[in-house]
Amino acid sequence: MIKVFIDGKEGTTGLKIYERFLERKDVDVLLLPEEKRKDIEYRKEYINKSDVTFLCLPDSAAIEAVGLVNNAKTKLIDASTVHRISPDWCYGFPELSTEHRNAIKNSKRIAVPGCHASGFIALIYPLVKSGILSKDKKLSCFSLTGYSGGGKKMIAQYENDNRNIDLSSPRQYGITQMHKHLKEMKFVTGLNAEPVFSPVVADFYRGMEVTVPLFKEDVNMSAKQLHEFFKEYYSSSEMINVASFCGIEEFSDGFIPANYMSGRNDMKILISGNDERMTAVALFDNLGKGASGAAVQCMNIAFDLPETTGLK
Repeated sequence: MIKVFIDGKEGTTGLKIYERFLERKDVDVLLLPEEKRKDIEYRKEYINKSDVTFLCLPDSAAIEAVGLVNNAKTKLIDASTVHRISPDWCYGFPELSTEHRNAIKNSKRIAVPGCHASGFIALIYPLVKSGILSKDKKLSCFSLTGYSGGGKKMIAQYENDNRNIDLSSPRQYGITQMHKHLKEMKFVTGLNAEPVFSPVVADFYRGMEVTVPLFKEDVNMSAKQLHEFFKEYYSSSEMINVASFCGIEEFSDGFIPANYMSGRNDMKILISGNDERMTAVALFDNLGKGASGAAVQCMNIAFDLPETTGLK
């Protein structure tokens, strides 16, 4: 039995991680008494008697929690922003490379990728690593997400019967170009500049659609050739699937719904366009491959289990 503690189980990500363990027989979830969930001494005790602790906390609290570890056994899987570009933590995206997968398997400190960043990195890291896209290329990216990505506060706003009429329309945010995922998007892909990033939240609960537009001169290939590249790159992945070219089979009506992967833990990549202009799209659930699903996948790998265990 793997002893699991979820520090911050009451939050959106923590709760979804917990739900993924309910039917598993190989996991023993350590549950703090409700009245002790913010008691630092109780948290310290539970962290140190766990085999793995998930940190589903604000950045400052995640840093504090790391300082509570006083043993060499407990693995930490951090869903906060704070350790994603730290050299002392491995980046929890096993599909990127064999090196990423092995680091997750052997590390005791794993940082879960950000939701928007997951889509961008899944599309751009392979191109930079393979030398197809120059590190000096300046890119743009837009991402459409469901409101659950904003946590309990935003969920309550959208599900309020007396909500503001503005919430019925898609809303762009991060307009100062200081979004917290930008450093991660640059660092992990190896780009020399952060992309121009336009995130949009809309009136649906969960799902994410991350799009990067490209010109032929950016990658020196057509859209069909780019599609073949991604099919080959992710051919052995169990959690990333490349759709047919232009989504002919999956999206025959020409529309790509952002909630297409809602309720799932995997990701679908869609390449479309023509000989001159193309778009690379990552579709996934912001609460699945974009958060709790990715965290559980990392735990499975770290404990040498099939990576899809408990991830329907």
